[in-house]
Amino acid sequence: METLRLVLLFVHILGFAALLGGLLVQLRSEPKVVNSLMRDGSGTAFLAGLLLVGVLESLGSPDHAKIGVKFAVGLVILVLVMVNMRKPSIPQGLYFGLLTLTVANIAVAVFWSPTHA
Repeated sequence: METLRLVLLFVHILGFAALLGGLLVQLRSEPKVVNSLMRDGSGTAFLAGLLLVGVLESLGSPDHAKIGVKFAVGLVILVLVMVNMRKPSIPQGLYFGLLTLTVANIAVAVFWSPTHA
């Protein structure tokens, strides 16, 4: 079970890396768009996170508050990305909102308590 946890954690991190990379690659370009890296990264991170919670539940008692915050922020990111996927461009505010939410979700994962949740 520990191996599965590590594989899912790795895939979860790769998903966030793709999402962040998809955002950062267009930091200086106009117009801003939702690209395939953002779509695939947000979906991968969200799904791997859900599966990871299942594995963590079987291994013990994870930090449910942290998981709830990460779930909520991840769901908002995923919905915003999917709703704006086919639009030719997105507003600057939405772009920077997605960037802020992504970095905030990563910060929650890193800085919220020293437990392994």
